[in-house]
Amino acid sequence: MRRRACVLGEPGGWHARRLASGLESRGLTTSIVRWQALQAAVALDGPRFEPPEFAAADVIAVRGMPGTSPPEARLEEVIFRMDVLGRLAAAGTPVVNPPRALELAIDKYLALACLAEAGLPVPRTRVVQDAASAARAAAELGGDCVFKPLFGSRGRGMVRVAATAAGDLAADTGGVFYLQEFVPHAGWDVRVLVVGERLFAMRRHAPPGEWRTNLALGGRAEPLALPEDWEDLARRAAAAVGAPLAGVDLLPGRDGRVVVLEVNAVPGWRGLESVAGPEVGKAVTDHVAAAARL
Repeated sequence: MRRRACVLGEPGGWHARRLASGLESRGLTTSIVRWQALQAAVALDGPRFEPPEFAAADVIAVRGMPGTSPPEARLEEVIFRMDVLGRLAAAGTPVVNPPRALELAIDKYLALACLAEAGLPVPRTRVVQDAASAARAAAELGGDCVFKPLFGSRGRGMVRVAATAAGDLAADTGGVFYLQEFVPHAGWDVRVLVVGERLFAMRRHAPPGEWRTNLALGGRAEPLALPEDWEDLARRAAAAVGAPLAGVDLLPGRDGRVVVLEVNAVPGWRGLESVAGPEVGKAVTDHVAAAARL
């Protein structure tokens, strides 16, 4: 009987389609299921989940987790979806990545705390909840810092602010403020894709006039052979959040430090594959297929 795989994501998404095609070519019957299609039933005879191709999968591969409108519904979405994945994983269905890793990595504060507790170098960071505290925190961080949404990716919502402007920004936006010191750098950082025991890396250059290096914002990628100590940082960072498949962002600073900025537990590889070759996508697909065999 053929093994079954479920890719959780958007059917039109590049990564979901590539992963599903690769799994099919490895002999797994594969379906792409949108997050919004997940359902659960609680009954005395045991839990039930829908749709059937999700509930009966031998492996579940997570690709993204789109939010909804209005924003206040997003927390409920995340909690419910993680609960469902957690129950399936506890019952023996492999999930890539494990639900706990997804929970940690989606929360920048919690993920960074795990990295620091593991002894990894991270930027000085403050998380506050009011305008006056934001202004003080920015000053403590040297007066030049980066505001990031607690949940978010691809550089969206990131703003570089001075201490004098941090309080005004906080007053205007409200909510939780995740502030990091700005680490002066040479205009590039490093994305490492950890795939089990394998590593792939690229250098990401910021576009002219921009300090953010994200490819989604116009950054330029080039292949990179990682120094051994950077390999160690990437492996330890992925392990700190329990993600065997992870995107780890490293930033070499002008002061000689190499800091771990964050860990992405639903990493993309399209940009990396464009400079490192198709072996990247093959490794990801092999990793998911191997989980199904387990």
